[in-house]
Amino acid sequence: MTECINAPLPEILCSIGNIADRNGIECYIVGGYVRDIILGRPSKDIDVMVVGDPLPFARTVLAELRGRNFVLFERFRTAQLELADPEQGTFKLELVGARKESYNPDSRKPITLVGTLEDDLSRRDFTINALAIVLNTERRNQLIDRFHGIEDIDARTLRTPLDPLSTFSDDPLRMMRAARFAAQLDFRLLREVTDAMKIMHERIRIVSMERTSHEFFKIMASPRPSKGLSLLHETGILNEIMPELSAMAGVEQVDGLRHKDTLYHTFQVVDNVSLHSENTWLRIAALLHDVGKPATKRFNRNAGWTFHGHDAVGTRIAAKIFSNMRWPLDHLDYVQKMIRLHHRPIPLSKEEITDSAVRRLMFDAGEDLQDLMNLCRADVTSKNPAKVARIMNNFNHVEEKISEVAEKDLLAKWRPPISGQDIMDTLGLTEGKMVGMIKKGMENAVIDGLIPYERKAALDYILELYQKLKADERAPDTK
Repeated sequence: MTECINAPLPEILCSIGNIADRNGIECYIVGGYVRDIILGRPSKDIDVMVVGDPLPFARTVLAELRGRNFVLFERFRTAQLELADPEQGTFKLELVGARKESYNPDSRKPITLVGTLEDDLSRRDFTINALAIVLNTERRNQLIDRFHGIEDIDARTLRTPLDPLSTFSDDPLRMMRAARFAAQLDFRLLREVTDAMKIMHERIRIVSMERTSHEFFKIMASPRPSKGLSLLHETGILNEIMPELSAMAGVEQVDGLRHKDTLYHTFQVVDNVSLHSENTWLRIAALLHDVGKPATKRFNRNAGWTFHGHDAVGTRIAAKIFSNMRWPLDHLDYVQKMIRLHHRPIPLSKEEITDSAVRRLMFDAGEDLQDLMNLCRADVTSKNPAKVARIMNNFNHVEEKISEVAEKDLLAKWRPPISGQDIMDTLGLTEGKMVGMIKKGMENAVIDGLIPYERKAALDYILELYQKLKADERAPDTK
């Protein structure tokens, strides 16, 4: 199918087409940028494909259009650069040559050969990405749609240009991309596509965790992550990449008492968080907040199902997941904090709240207190509207109490009134166990309301505490 696209192209792309004309080269925009134009989605990442050798062409574009950040991948016949458009800002371009590919069964690295436009479009992951727009002047803005991608965009469906088993075998990461596009674009997968994912799910193992995680984070950043997460679970892919998470699936019943499916509850919590926050790591914390439940699940005939200590177990499992998935460890402390504390505000919402309990929560959560409260609210997934309203009202009460204590104690800073360095300077100590004991004792005294949140009161307290600790050290052992 060939038609013209209505949207005007950025000036910089027309200039690339003009360069292609002068060099006698066929030149097209391909892939996701074309799809996004049709969907009306903003995009600044553009794939430009030429029939022939793209590398001399890329150097010419770089020179004539004053590109920057030029990177050449000669082995893959690919170049990357940035170009500034006078009206639409900076675009990131990848210039590639039309190619056809074949694969060995035990590898996802392709054997690449120079190909035609048809070859290049047929090797794409989905029909909605197997679209091209001509940049050459004579046919500029003409849309090339060999695999009915426009129909699939209109129907909001994901379908592969070729047999899905072959498509996913060639590059198993495409199965992750299927889940990502489902969540990101709110598209549905055709039955033949999900069936192929179920058959091929084990092949995801040959893809590096770095590339798998890249797609996983795009799922987590989508408007409704649960759509992609559910697809990963139902096709068996989640169990391959994150078995600790898929272990939460299922419901057991003893003596007529059931517990809810923790995995689908978790997916709902992630969606709830996503309604109010684009913080990827808060969404990850929501995903992992109950990951310790399978290991701690017990049935008590008096209490029913219990998951005692699942928060502590969950922090250890989170560390394992971060390592396995090659996630940046500088975000692990934050995620573990959310897991460790996600049940703390709940008891406060059910009882008379003391200042000391609120102070301790504020100290422990620190600057992430609001994120913690957002996670706790998202964790309420009951289908009983009256119950939800009651719990949310209780959380409102907790947040009011936090505001009161913060204003009264100046604890909005979420830091102790004096630092470890203050303690060492005041007492003439060097860093060590004694300083840690004194600092912890001072913090507890502030939290429990034994001393006011004031620098002088804290300094007076550490002097007294230091004398007491020294006296205890000198006391004879009478045991």
